[in-house]
Amino acid sequence: MAAPRALTTLAAGLLALLLTAAPAAASCPAPSSADLAAIKGVGGAPALPQGQAVVAEGVVTGAFLGRERLDGFYLQQDTEQGPVGLFVYMPAATERDIARIVPGRHVQLHARTGEHRGQVQLQRVDRYAICARDRLPAPESLAWPLDEEALSRLEGRLVSFPQPLTVTGNDELARYGALRLANERLFRPTNAPGNDQQRAVLRLDDGSYRTFPSPIPYLSDEGTRRVGSRVAGLTGVLTRAFDAHRLHPTQTPRFQETNPRPAPLDEPGERLRVATFNVENYFTTLGQRGAENTDALERQRAKLAAAVAGLNADILALVEVENAPGALADLVEQLSRRTGVRYRAVGGRADRGADAIKVALLYRPDRVAAVSELHADGDRVHHRPPLAAFFRSVEGGPAFGVVTAHFKSKTGCPARGDIDRGDIDQGQGCWNERRVAQARAVTAFLERLAAEGSDRLLLIGDLNAYGAEDPIRTLTEAGLVDLLARELPPERRYSYVFRGESGYLDHALASPALAAAVAAVHPWPINADEPRFLGYDGPESAARLFRPDPFRSSDHDPVVVDLSP
Repeated sequence: MAAPRALTTLAAGLLALLLTAAPAAASCPAPSSADLAAIKGVGGAPALPQGQAVVAEGVVTGAFLGRERLDGFYLQQDTEQGPVGLFVYMPAATERDIARIVPGRHVQLHARTGEHRGQVQLQRVDRYAICARDRLPAPESLAWPLDEEALSRLEGRLVSFPQPLTVTGNDELARYGALRLANERLFRPTNAPGNDQQRAVLRLDDGSYRTFPSPIPYLSDEGTRRVGSRVAGLTGVLTRAFDAHRLHPTQTPRFQETNPRPAPLDEPGERLRVATFNVENYFTTLGQRGAENTDALERQRAKLAAAVAGLNADILALVEVENAPGALADLVEQLSRRTGVRYRAVGGRADRGADAIKVALLYRPDRVAAVSELHADGDRVHHRPPLAAFFRSVEGGPAFGVVTAHFKSKTGCPARGDIDRGDIDQGQGCWNERRVAQARAVTAFLERLAAEGSDRLLLIGDLNAYGAEDPIRTLTEAGLVDLLARELPPERRYSYVFRGESGYLDHALASPALAAAVAAVHPWPINADEPRFLGYDGPESAARLFRPDPFRSSDHDPVVVDLSP
């Protein structure tokens, strides 16, 4: 009986050894020297000094290894301070490493502490081990917006936003692969009275900080990503980089096409249609402010012609045409040839100013007759003199005047300025007082036109001021009717998007005598909502996406006014 007892004892010992060895095989090979909370300085203690050797572990939540991505991955660990996330910089990762370090893996690292752009990270990874296949932690479900303190606590962690967010800006999409997201489309605070929005913005990034990614991420089947689109079910790692909070998705974002591309406008029929269109530097002198070369000019012409064809306008008030002999004539010829509709520029010897760009008035002689030559506002406050002409339907009816203007832009702030003069930005952009003076001069110009011709007047163009700013108030206080404000709800009052904020810089203001004849007013949203890389001068990474269509034919949307007979 002794032998069987010995065998039984040996078997029991082997079983005990196996039972104790199994967890050891699944656990990390060595004790960790610091948890992620201590490394990062969570809970009041300072972060560990840079360059300190540590042994640390956690579960991979987001893997962005490789030169085309972030060159690293995110770890998350439950600590006494709660869940803590941290980035691990690992630029020397091999293909084998990339295959092994995937979300859900429990990894132990021998690395050193570091910092990049103010963010604590682990770097200089000497070696690592796969400890076990832990379950991926559930993402923290969040409601946007969050304040800066809450966002700081969540940096490096896996999070999700169950509610849909709105694309409010796409200006960084081609260059950095990022979109600006908010609860709703954000408007410039001075676009309309009482504009009180929650203005927090989250960048949806692409798991990379490289410039000009190819392919460009987050595009629809039409090769665009319009402002006003929505995205649902966002899940990824929250971080802060380049002065903004960003989400690097770990699941493919689901976009909703809640702002589809508009169709061409219906023909005006018996009405007369006046449209203003900023053509974004139409230059036939190559390499200046417009097209760099003949190929770019051809792309620009194709897009502008498609836009004009879709407008079906009888009178076109153009902005940003090169102020040089031949440029306007070339544009008129190109539009007429490519659209099949004959346009004619109003003639006359009116002063066009000395600026590099000018305004112009075109019309369709089969629909309207120009009953005057051009008038120019010669007030010296204008560097681009406003132009005016009187028209009448070829079917008869009363004459009316169209005035087009392009006020001083908000850019180019002087290094020093007199605050009382308003030439530095005080919330309405640079040169606000100059634009107010231009509005006063145009008011006097309209009064002269009314006395000499007709009081049925329409001021239309790029006034470089949002709807609730001083220049527009100056015009409305003088008696003009802001047609976009009268006809459209606040959420439709935009023709331009700048750094994720929408608003209308392009205006249509009517004298009381003409306002009664206005049948419809609306921007045609073909440009401002579209990513800028779809324009005629897009980067090489977007070359395959170019189409000779009206979308992103300019950076401004055309604004249309239909007049009853």
